[in-house]
Amino acid sequence: MARNTIARIDPDAVAHNLGRVRQWAAHSRIMAVVKADAYGHRLDLCLPALKKADMLAVATIDEARAIRRLGNRQAVLLLEGVLHGSDLAVVEALGLELTLHHPSQVAMLERLGRSPTPRLWLKVESGMHRLGVEPEQVPALHARLLALPGIEQVNLVSHFASAESVDQRSVREQLKRFDAATQGLGGERCLANSGAILNHPASHRDWVRAGILLYGISPLEGRAAPELGLKPAMTLEAEIMAINRVPAGESIGYGARFTAGRELTVGVVGIGYGDGYPRSVVDGTPILVRGRRCPLVGRVSMDMLTIDLSACPEAAIGDRAVLWGQDLPIEEIAAAAATIPYELTCRITRRVRYRSITAGGAAEGPEPAGIRAGALE
Repeated sequence: MARNTIARIDPDAVAHNLGRVRQWAAHSRIMAVVKADAYGHRLDLCLPALKKADMLAVATIDEARAIRRLGNRQAVLLLEGVLHGSDLAVVEALGLELTLHHPSQVAMLERLGRSPTPRLWLKVESGMHRLGVEPEQVPALHARLLALPGIEQVNLVSHFASAESVDQRSVREQLKRFDAATQGLGGERCLANSGAILNHPASHRDWVRAGILLYGISPLEGRAAPELGLKPAMTLEAEIMAINRVPAGESIGYGARFTAGRELTVGVVGIGYGDGYPRSVVDGTPILVRGRRCPLVGRVSMDMLTIDLSACPEAAIGDRAVLWGQDLPIEEIAAAAATIPYELTCRITRRVRYRSITAGGAAEGPEPAGIRAGALE
């Protein structure tokens, strides 16, 4: 029997969410971030919906290569840059734009004797303390890059540490550092990520970087996507495999974490942490069956989880159970797992089948481009 554990991906929702970003940042161009296989939504299924994005962004060369294998010729920024000089030929062959976040990378281009791309992005350390050149180094490094043969433009980029917070002090401090470091320099600016797109309009410069927003997920604590007018791009579902009666006083699952206080009708759902559903969720986490919320009872195991069907007594074996997505915000499930929605979508495993949903229903998509992922129906 085929195991019908499916991630349904809605490209129309991705296109809708891109439109919402354009409304929020009407005076900026949009860089659509599709790293980590489109945040676990499958690059090949999401790219067609992002044709109107002004640029794409990825973390690694392999991710950029996957975009080109799909026939996509949009501008692509390599956010992490390169570590080895041998990668510069790949950057040039793929037609990528390149981020430089350390003086050693500038020296690498100088040894090459030219820029492998007409447009470079110099990343400024403004307070994240992860990647970026120190503010006092920016003018000299910017000038060295402009001196390279083949260069047309050197842009400036940074990243916020706490843009998801409505407390603007951290963002204001980073903006102040960035503006001071880049004062008088040419090139375009890009600072705002998804959280800043929503919370900090003052950070919308020439470009904004939209990531999790594109997939219909809120980056803000306490505000789910529907409140923002976003549509979930993924609905994760599985089937009820068995329905059992559990007497009062009996425990369910590993470790006997949950004990029935009364006789329960319990559904066994064919999904577990082996598929990417988080083991850390607490009892009471909702799963939708026939549109009704049925609470998790007992610990999630590798292949299965168990739910109390009291709210849906007519449930039957083979019924669909929705783990998150349409009508069940992933933000709520992430909170129950003490994590963030990003992690949930990115950790889905190869056992889960992917199905692209179009306006006309289910449609088969192309084969995966080679980053990860589950079987495609």
